[in-house]
Amino acid sequence: MTTITMNEALDRAGTGPYQYRLIGIFGLVWAADAMQVLAVGFTAASIAATFGLTVPQALQTGTLFFLGMLIGAVGFGRLADRIGRRQVLIVTVACDAIFGILSIFAPSFGVLLLLRFLTGVAVGGTLPVDYAMMSEFLPARSRGRWLVMLEGFWAVGTLIVAVAAWLVALAGLTDSWRYIFAVTAIPAVLGLGLRFLVPESPLYLLRAGKATEAKAIVNRMLVANRHPQLEAAVSIALSAASPSAGIFSGDLRRRSLLILVVWFLVSVSYYGVFTWMPPRLAGEGFGFVRGYGFLVLIALAQIPGYALAAYGVETWGRRPTLVGFCLLSALSCLLFVVADGATIIAASLLIMSFALLGTWGALYAYTPELYPTESRATGMGAAGGMARLGGLLAPSLIGILVVQSFGLAIGTFAGLLLVAAIAACLIDAETRLASLA
Repeated sequence: MTTITMNEALDRAGTGPYQYRLIGIFGLVWAADAMQVLAVGFTAASIAATFGLTVPQALQTGTLFFLGMLIGAVGFGRLADRIGRRQVLIVTVACDAIFGILSIFAPSFGVLLLLRFLTGVAVGGTLPVDYAMMSEFLPARSRGRWLVMLEGFWAVGTLIVAVAAWLVALAGLTDSWRYIFAVTAIPAVLGLGLRFLVPESPLYLLRAGKATEAKAIVNRMLVANRHPQLEAAVSIALSAASPSAGIFSGDLRRRSLLILVVWFLVSVSYYGVFTWMPPRLAGEGFGFVRGYGFLVLIALAQIPGYALAAYGVETWGRRPTLVGFCLLSALSCLLFVVADGATIIAASLLIMSFALLGTWGALYAYTPELYPTESRATGMGAAGGMARLGGLLAPSLIGILVVQSFGLAIGTFAGLLLVAAIAACLIDAETRLASLA
């Protein structure tokens, strides 16, 4: 009997049609989740008009949504480490689709708040488990690039919701928020059926003592990618024993605290910018930097950010790429603060979008690799929870600062991103080419 490690088995399988199918399925729901998150900024004014509210009151839909995401990320992340990734993902995507559709028909603001909260719980549970699971189907040599590719579907979702809001505005439709929510629900409905085609993570199965099932999934990957199956005499074992299951154990405490600080600071900055930007640019704007057309251009600027992050995490490493994008994000915020004309403002916003989304790409590639399999989804759930906490606090923070000036608000985000870069520098691991334990 010959024994190989799971990482050696994944290296044999490589990447090919099997992973392309997975990233298509995961990516569809990832785009749907991006649309649900960013719909907050695009629907607030219309919701306010429908129910006779002020825009700040209407933004409570975003507050409840992010609160739900925080609860879902932490709760479902831990659950996925206990009972498996596949079951949790099917449940969360189903709830995303159901509550997303019901939001379209909300008869009152109170009902809408409840439905957005429940949608947020589902979306929050989907995001961290998605990444933990996808990482466990990939070989070390290309894992970072593929995880950034998955994160790139966020840009696709951003672009779709911006175009949808633009078209609804051009059509002059009343209750435009209902149409935007309808668009955001479609990918989740499609993704629900496709999720049943995704098997359980082979690494999770192996960790759970189900070596035969894990080997069967590896063989399916090998066949799909046009490689010979593992012989009957070959068994698969774990690559290494994890030092401890707890993300705040002695072995993992330092990296957990630092990476969670990075997630929080990047999230506050990202949601602070993108909660403020849609209504600001769609309304008065800055010279020619206004309207939904420019918002679409900002969404398009995210795509090359992901492309550079995908290159960077494999060439320069996860940590250097993350630090670099945090610094570039901070510099773009400072450029906005000192800008004295529409052209420089436009350039700073485009660079901001490019850099912030590259930062997210590096974060999502780096974080799941910092944890062993038995606590990977928990770690991603904790990271997701910190991101949602940042999303909850960002509108309030910018509301306080914007009374002084928009420049002060964006300058504050520059400072937070600089601190995030410092925290990332202090993380005690570089995971490029590292095996998953």
